[in-house]
Amino acid sequence: MKLRNVKFACAMSLTLFATVAKSHAGELAERIESGKSIRIGFAYEEPYAYPDGSGQPAGFVNAYTIGLLHEMGHDNVEPVVMDWGGLIPALQSGRVDMITGGLYILKARCDTVEFSEPIAKVTNGFIVQKGNPKGLTNYRDIATKSATMVTGVGYSPIIDGAKNDGVADANIMQVPGPSEILAAVLAGRADVGVAGYPTVRDLERKSGGKVDVPDPDALPETQQAWVGIAFRKTDQDIRDKFNEAQKRYLGTPAMMDVVAKYGYDEKMLPGDRTSEWVCANR
Repeated sequence: MKLRNVKFACAMSLTLFATVAKSHAGELAERIESGKSIRIGFAYEEPYAYPDGSGQPAGFVNAYTIGLLHEMGHDNVEPVVMDWGGLIPALQSGRVDMITGGLYILKARCDTVEFSEPIAKVTNGFIVQKGNPKGLTNYRDIATKSATMVTGVGYSPIIDGAKNDGVADANIMQVPGPSEILAAVLAGRADVGVAGYPTVRDLERKSGGKVDVPDPDALPETQQAWVGIAFRKTDQDIRDKFNEAQKRYLGTPAMMDVVAKYGYDEKMLPGDRTSEWVCANR
């Protein structure tokens, strides 16, 4: 083959390789390659993810994600704050690139988004008025005593768990988020508020001693949940790179240092459960 033809063949091969590589790259990979920001989506959900007083991303999921992205060499991060119920639609429509809002990994969600490997394990918990006047420690107590519970809109594991243990639809109040959960309990509109254990501990602190948090171990094992970072189905390439970096980052002193102020400790490390297992069992 003449040298000219060899050069032409090599050029064609490189062009074909670049075309194939680009066809396998997701939207987020293309944004990163072009120098655009990684848009992280979250709602106001202390202590998981929320905007601080200056609008910057705070909460342990945001701190974890930003720290891991930094380890991957990505520091161009743009926070996008929205209502909880709008997070997955925003990801699917391309308005955000990742959800850092503290999403529990659930089968129904696994059908629509790609989750990272778990970054935290949490259980759910209660807040009740000081002294727990109705003696509410689990969902069966709520059902047998016809108590009213309040939780957040879209908190599917909590709502489903309560219904499975006999709590009637009429006794489940849904509000926008944690602040409204606390307000409903303090005002007596609900007998018990239910959210993730880190959230109820945060609400207990904010109540100034007006609410108690019963022992979360009284709730069934099915109320254990795992938190992951959500990606678009078309961004599996970046999700896979995120997972690889996570193996080197999760549980390190550097990682534990950035999440400690939000209440994340060694008890919240996710253990050996994989996102595949959680998707199949939650």
